Amino acid sequence: QVQLVESGGGLVQPGGSLRLSCAASGSIFSINTMSWHRQAPGKQRDLVATITSGGRTNYADSVKGRFIISRDNAKNTVYLQMNSLKPEDTAVYYCNADLWESLPSGLTRWGNDYWGQGTQVTVSS
Repeated sequence: QVQLVESGGGLVQPGGSLRLSCAASGSIFSINTMSWHRQAPGKQRDLVATITSGGRTNYADSVKGRFIISRDNAKNTVYLQMNSLKPEDTAVYYCNADLWESLPSGLTRWGNDYWGQGTQVTVSS
C-alpha cells in the first residue's frame, strides 16, 4: 500500500512564504511524476506544478515566478516553496504521484491516483 502525507500548511500574511512537503511511503517501486494541486472552497481542484523524476518542472501561469517545486528522489519527497503569497492562493493543497507500486506477487502496478490528505494554506492579513 502507498501513502502520501503532506505537511507545512498554515496561515501566512500576503507577501509571505510557506514550504509544503509531501512524503510518499509504502510499497513503492519507482515514482515518475509528482505534482501539487489545490482546491479553493467551491472550486475545482487545479494543477499547480509538476516535476518529473528527472527534474523537469511545469507550473500553472498563476504561480510562475512565485512557486518552486522540487523533489528528493532518495526520500520520495516533493516540496513546494511558495513565495509572494496572495489571498487567492488560499486553498487546500494536495500532492499527487504517478508511480509503480510493488505487489506481494512480485509484480508491479502503475497508477496515478495516489493523493495525500491535503494541507490547508490560508493567506490573509
